[in-house]
Amino acid sequence: MIKNLLRALPAIALSVLPLAAPAAAATDPVRPLPQSPGSLAEAAAQKLAPPSAADAPLFEALSWIEEGPEGSRDGYSRKEFKHWNKGLNPTDGCDTRKEVILAEALEAPEVGPKCALTGGRWFSKYDQRWIVSAAELDVDHMVPLAEAWDSGAATWTAARREAYANDQGAPNSLIAVSGSSNRSKGEKDPADWLPAPADRCTYAVDWVADKLRWRLSADPAEREALTRLAEQCPAATVTYEQVP
Repeated sequence: MIKNLLRALPAIALSVLPLAAPAAAATDPVRPLPQSPGSLAEAAAQKLAPPSAADAPLFEALSWIEEGPEGSRDGYSRKEFKHWNKGLNPTDGCDTRKEVILAEALEAPEVGPKCALTGGRWFSKYDQRWIVSAAELDVDHMVPLAEAWDSGAATWTAARREAYANDQGAPNSLIAVSGSSNRSKGEKDPADWLPAPADRCTYAVDWVADKLRWRLSADPAEREALTRLAEQCPAATVTYEQVP
């Protein structure tokens, strides 16, 4: 009788919870299905249309980045991204770069004519160093300009590229770091460069947030590297808001 009852039970489709991290490193990024039952078309739509704003676990947020090959970088030049512009306050004499440096100072410097900075103290997260002179700082684009170009910005208008290059609307878009660590990173993505181990969870979160904020894609090697980082950062969450 029990065997007959078991045969009569309908098959139950099990959904993969998007919060579950894989037990071992995977070669393909996690792609969670929708939480409610649906068609493959609905799953594809969820992948291609991430929320316009979210606060989500790193694994889930990573799955929302569209995967694609990087462009050939034809036509790329840093001049295609107008920076640094007059910043958020065009009358204070400080451009975007100086405004970021001032915002991230742990001990505020003195601000002189034409936004000349004297003194101050900063912590460079990439290499875990204290910096005591603004002259030793670079302001890094979390996703480098060349990487952005390869990941979708090549098709943008000049105005949108300028907005990207001077984005102070999110705390993870621009970051003040030591000049040496910024040169070490260069135009590399997480498959080719990572900061000091103490900063890697934050770096992965900030990278994913910036890509989602600007609807930039990721190539397979980049996504694999980010997936490995996500496995090491199970409690990490990504907060972002898309730029229209």
